[in-house]
Amino acid sequence: MQNHITPCLWFDNQAEEAAGFYTSLFSDSTIKSISRYGKEGFEVHRQKEGTALTVEFQLKGQLFNALNGGPYFKFNPSVSFYVVCETENEVNVLWEKLSEGGSVMMALDKYDWSGRYGWLNDRFGLSWQIALGKLEDTVQKFSPALMFMGSQHHLAEEAVHFYTSIFPDSTVKHILRYTADEKDTAGTVKHAQFTLQNQTFMIMGSSMEHQFKFNEAVSFQVFCDTQKEIDYYWNKLTDGGSEGQCGWLKDKYGVSWQIIPSMLGELMSNPAKAGSVMNAFLKMKKFDIAKLMEA
Repeated sequence: MQNHITPCLWFDNQAEEAAGFYTSLFSDSTIKSISRYGKEGFEVHRQKEGTALTVEFQLKGQLFNALNGGPYFKFNPSVSFYVVCETENEVNVLWEKLSEGGSVMMALDKYDWSGRYGWLNDRFGLSWQIALGKLEDTVQKFSPALMFMGSQHHLAEEAVHFYTSIFPDSTVKHILRYTADEKDTAGTVKHAQFTLQNQTFMIMGSSMEHQFKFNEAVSFQVFCDTQKEIDYYWNKLTDGGSEGQCGWLKDKYGVSWQIIPSMLGELMSNPAKAGSVMNAFLKMKKFDIAKLMEA
């Protein structure tokens, strides 16, 4: 299986604007493709014909997808993106641009884990952790960070092993635990770093209750070449979780995933095929490649 995992960001109707903003912040960044809504499926998606459906963009070589899905889900800090900056100037410039029109979670300052670090929500509500560090520590510029808090805090370590057991080319890089002299449950996960398909992910733990939880605003797309792969990931990730429409699911922790045929993007970029393909997959939960090809 040669799948890659792509973060997908849910917007009401700001996907193009947001992708343009994010690609303006980093060198070696570009908008790769845009698919648009047609007339088909309007009774479901309620989007004007010609509106961007998805915007695929790349930041420093790392893929993201932005989706215009309507006003149903809002970003919150349960999923953030940890950004490694190798100079203080880069930290300061990025912080200034991302914080404009946004809100601060943790002030930009010196902390035990970084000489320059801050956590913010940008103008769209998306959550970022900006840190001075070395790319060799995370390998990649951007790492998704999942926050297990409150009643889920004790599940953080289980989640690390659950995810790494599903995806090939996965490793647990480190687990940092709370000590007895810290204001949390000793021995539980404070911070963990692991890889899925050689991509770095993080999990943070806190027993404090927060007024947010995992939702569909940030999901993770797994692209599959075969129906066998789709069935494998669907079955593994819905175990204890729940099925959604159009390839979406929630795992047992509430994290959202999309299990998607690799060829779907090509079909949706073809105006002659996109309408019938959309009509087909709007009726699906788990994707059926044979039915998509028929459409």
